[in-house]
Amino acid sequence: LSTIYYSLSATLVVSILWVFVQYSMAFGGKDFHGIIGGFDKAFFDNIKITDIFSTMPTVPEFAFAAFQMTFAIITVALISGAVVERMNFGAWIIFTVLWSLFVYTPIAHWVWNPEGWLFKLGVLDFAGGYVVEVASGISALTAALFIGERVRYKKDTILPSNIPFVFIGGALLWVGWFGFNAGSAGAANGLAANAFMTTNTAAALAGVAWMAIEWMRGGKPSGIGMVSGFVAGMVAITPAAGFVDIKASIIIGLVAGALCYFFVVIVKKALGYDDSLDVFGIHGMAGTWGLIATGIFANPEINPAGTGLLFGNGGQLVKQFTGIAAVYAFAIAGTLIVLLVTKLFVKLRVEPQEEIYGLDLVMHGERLDG
Repeated sequence: LSTIYYSLSATLVVSILWVFVQYSMAFGGKDFHGIIGGFDKAFFDNIKITDIFSTMPTVPEFAFAAFQMTFAIITVALISGAVVERMNFGAWIIFTVLWSLFVYTPIAHWVWNPEGWLFKLGVLDFAGGYVVEVASGISALTAALFIGERVRYKKDTILPSNIPFVFIGGALLWVGWFGFNAGSAGAANGLAANAFMTTNTAAALAGVAWMAIEWMRGGKPSGIGMVSGFVAGMVAITPAAGFVDIKASIIIGLVAGALCYFFVVIVKKALGYDDSLDVFGIHGMAGTWGLIATGIFANPEINPAGTGLLFGNGGQLVKQFTGIAAVYAFAIAGTLIVLLVTKLFVKLRVEPQEEIYGLDLVMHGERLDG
């Protein structure tokens, strides 16, 4: 239950922040040197119901703002997956406010606002490779390392508590991802259809890749593995969905499944960090691969806004790496600062005995069975 409530609280908090100031800071008309927006659209002031946003010229700005709000919500909610079962709920609320405003918002402005410096540089991110996946993945790893591992980690075998919930959640993500990726076309058109099909194809291939590796190495394909695989594929195709063709999505998916299996099963064990739900291993690594792949496979016949290495533009790959380095550095530094500030007001994690007893009862006074 506590794991669910991290995401629920993020939804509540960011929904409020977005209307108050966050949308304006990310997409407001007043801009500070390509780094952050102003407050001209705070509380949605100066937006008429007939207004449109420049990057989606057929979409009312209110609809664009609502669509972008869902990205802002899920990004911070993803981070919670790395710190579940030990982060204090009060600390999580403060972290959500500060991280959303001062880490997510600048990155969204850089990449998706036409005035943002990475937008002007020419990086390609169709639906959230930088803004959602890399930002959340590396921030999650930073938070997990800073807060520390669970008291039972490396001592007891920690098994998934409800595999049907994992499947249901994964299925909802698969369906919802079409909204993120196809919706980022800003219209019901051929580009949206291409993004829909590349998303589904990459997801399926990544799920098969994970399943095959797990089957060969351990003799048994697991449901958890297949879900992890297809999520990795959807993450990887996110920045590329509206720039690449179907053949490229096959490669992107296969590599994503294998790469994320390697990081989740091998690298995490070797390095010993406790990223509870593998936010970095799946979202961080698949997002990074997807951004690189976009720089390689972006096909101008799919979208004239992007031309990759294989189509004669090696400079695009350089731009993609520049964006990756900038977002990694900013997210790590920003997350550390946010955690240090949060620590000034409240303890970051619960007491060991409370963690062992269970956060459902300790923090929320509720039980899964009643």
